[in-house]
Amino acid sequence: MTTKTKLVRRGLVLVLGIAIALAVYHRADIDVAALEAWIHGVGVLAPLLFMLGYALSAVLFLPGTVFTLAGGALFGPVMGSFYNLTGATLGAALAFLVSRYLASDWVARRSGGRLGQLISGVEGEGWRFVAFVRLVPLFPFNLVNYALGLTRIPFTHYTLTTYVAMLPACVAYTYLGYVGREAVAGGDGLIQKVLLALALLAVVAFLPGLIGRLRRGPMMAVEQLKQHLDRGEQLLVLDVSSAADFYGERGHIPQALNIPLEALVSRIADISGYQEKMVVTVCNTDRRSTRAAQLLARKGFADVHVARLGMTAWREHGYPVEFGRGGETPPLELRGARE
Repeated sequence: MTTKTKLVRRGLVLVLGIAIALAVYHRADIDVAALEAWIHGVGVLAPLLFMLGYALSAVLFLPGTVFTLAGGALFGPVMGSFYNLTGATLGAALAFLVSRYLASDWVARRSGGRLGQLISGVEGEGWRFVAFVRLVPLFPFNLVNYALGLTRIPFTHYTLTTYVAMLPACVAYTYLGYVGREAVAGGDGLIQKVLLALALLAVVAFLPGLIGRLRRGPMMAVEQLKQHLDRGEQLLVLDVSSAADFYGERGHIPQALNIPLEALVSRIADISGYQEKMVVTVCNTDRRSTRAAQLLARKGFADVHVARLGMTAWREHGYPVEFGRGGETPPLELRGARE
């Protein structure tokens, strides 16, 4: 990279930083009423300027929810959804490109260790990861736009998936804005509209659990697990039982790593190297392991399975079992070095 290019990028970063700081400082001045007053003053250009304003808000870390509600109030549930979705996608695309141009090379030179594993995991899942973070409206929209620009996910995959996957939440919040306007104006059929808005919001709230179950992967019979292990495949057998059960009389699968379900969230970084590899969760039956698999799916693990009936089935088949601490799996750092 030439000195001139470096100076240009640093200048753009400085300008962007100042713009974001000013926007965040004045964000309290941006509300639905202010947007409505601005839009009413631009006449026929209102839809175009609204979408451009929405896009700029995504780049400058302004609250997109305000624009979404205003879009529903100003343009109705149908055209409002279209304008909101288009503006949000345009903003997401701009932030993605800004991040990719300004910082991706710097990140690539420094993406070793767990950061590199995380980026590789996201890139490996590609558009599926984009769909997940868009369908589940729990991730900060503006921050995710910039973060994904640091990866090598293709721009077209990112943009198209963003547009399609944001549709459910966009329609729900746009309709909420429309209903709010109708409530103020005293429109007909208000009760039915309010109930429909609540139903749409319930669907959006239900999405995290649904997507988590879809990403969890199917149940795996212990016979299949044994075959994978016998072939020496790279997979993680994650026993989420308590330490007392794992090391006690019940025993455990020789290659298993024990992280109790209650500690899984705090130790998720310990197994980040397996985000794009097969993970099979195990417990005494499959109740705790199912919950663990759902948690891992929500954390971005792409290939998670549940051992059906867990150690109960494993012992019934007469497969080898270890007791005590003799079969404890070595630390992830050592296993990563061996791979």
